[in-house]
Amino acid sequence: MALHVPRAPGFASMMKDGARFFSGLEEAVIRNIGACKEFAETVQTCYGPNGMNKMVINHLEKLFVTNDAATIIRELEVEHPAAKLMILGSQMQENEVGDATNFVIIFAGALLRASEELLRMGLKPTEVAEGYEMALEKAIEVLQTLTCYEVKNTRDEESVMRAVRTAVMSKQYGNEDFLAKLITQACISILPDKETQFNVDNVRVCKILGSGLTSSQVVQGMVFRRHAEGTVIKKDDCKVAIYTCPVDALQTETKGTVLIKTAEELTNFSRGEESQLEAQIKAIADSGANVVVAGGKFGDMALHYINKYDMMAVRLMSKWDVRRLARATGATALPRMTAPTAEEMGRADSVYVDELGDSEIVVFKVGMKESRVSTIVIRGSTDNFMDDIERAVDDGVNVFKGLCKDGRLTAGGGATEIELARQVAAWGETHPGLEQYSINKFAEALEIVPRVLAENSGVKPKEVISKLYAAHSEGKQNMGFDIDGESGEIKDCLESNVLDLLLAKQWALKYSTNAAATILRVDQIIMAKRAGGPKPRDTSGGMDQDDD
Repeated sequence: MALHVPRAPGFASMMKDGARFFSGLEEAVIRNIGACKEFAETVQTCYGPNGMNKMVINHLEKLFVTNDAATIIRELEVEHPAAKLMILGSQMQENEVGDATNFVIIFAGALLRASEELLRMGLKPTEVAEGYEMALEKAIEVLQTLTCYEVKNTRDEESVMRAVRTAVMSKQYGNEDFLAKLITQACISILPDKETQFNVDNVRVCKILGSGLTSSQVVQGMVFRRHAEGTVIKKDDCKVAIYTCPVDALQTETKGTVLIKTAEELTNFSRGEESQLEAQIKAIADSGANVVVAGGKFGDMALHYINKYDMMAVRLMSKWDVRRLARATGATALPRMTAPTAEEMGRADSVYVDELGDSEIVVFKVGMKESRVSTIVIRGSTDNFMDDIERAVDDGVNVFKGLCKDGRLTAGGGATEIELARQVAAWGETHPGLEQYSINKFAEALEIVPRVLAENSGVKPKEVISKLYAAHSEGKQNMGFDIDGESGEIKDCLESNVLDLLLAKQWALKYSTNAAATILRVDQIIMAKRAGGPKPRDTSGGMDQDDD
């Protein structure tokens, strides 16, 4: 008879073998704070124009060289549950505003670092979290008063460029003016009549190797790195028929055997197939379509008839691109090869094949009001470089979307944070309860922004912060850290056009404080034993044409 080994009493006796359990301040709370601090320190070296790049190799062995926090987070598979909470906050910021994702993680890390001292002093985690939430309310209230510039008209290139430039600057320092101009042109050209309906997905990016960044340009319409299938390579003022199926002779669904006895029967049989295909292509041509776009392959015989009826054929490899083109041209993507009705056809001003570098591209120029799409064609020497430019463009476009909702801007370069810290700290001293400690720590944590900017630029952060406090106490609210200065100079960020979206700051403060407060309120971690078998496939994250 097997010897029965008794289990240790306590919580472990309830759980399966292999389950792990941590509880109490030291084991759970401090441990969580430690993990989040580590993670925040990793990401904070990427912050600002002088931030360092990270080289990330994901689970598919794809290489990323970037200082974009959103990309780094997405590609790193972080296991720790508390660090995951910070990441969720940062991803929400990415979805909500599309910029300031790094700020969420850095600020949440700073709040947790400050809370560790308070917990060691003897405050309860819930008291610290409550103090942080009170400070957040005050900070958002103060933030509304710190607007230093407002974009009244989102169709005015000059004022929009001022806002977009800073977002691009943190990713591509040195190229910000050129890129901001491209992004502004692309966004304004497709702005619908109701500005709030601006869709980020309508600004496409097409990366083509070769030349240099300054050869990049904006094309009205959609650009695909494909070649035309048939012999026709240009069509003006055309109607577009879009199919998600292959354009070819239809295969029958059931298998059948055909017995052919004579040569005549054989010619009749193949001619029947040809005439049937010709009838289908002729029906498409008769409906008025000049361009046929398909998500599947074009058969040789079908191409012959498409050329015969003088239509242009374009094949798109990605189903996402088929959908986008359908939206851009106002067409309906048809699942079967039938002649499109007038409503199902889209229209384009011109469709033509062009050549950039050694890549052939197909350009769909669309001039309609509601369904306009513009494409920024990026040129560059390496794929990694162009990927990074694409991320900068993405941030710029998201800032434009934010401007459409709320055009208020605050001073960048750590100016807004220092002013918030100053006012929140002064407000915290009027509180009699224990919350005042955590309110002061919240104000201290706000100093992390100028501190990180200074550290990444190789300047002593304490000098910069004391200079900023001195300037702000004299009432110069827009004084921020000067990135270009030699040794920790400060400058007026409004004059030097370093401006941040008020909306981005507001959401970033909310998400980071919520994440920090949630992590502080955890007192036990219970981890069940891992299930065996292969890992489930990760279906989160953006689906795009790269995923096909």
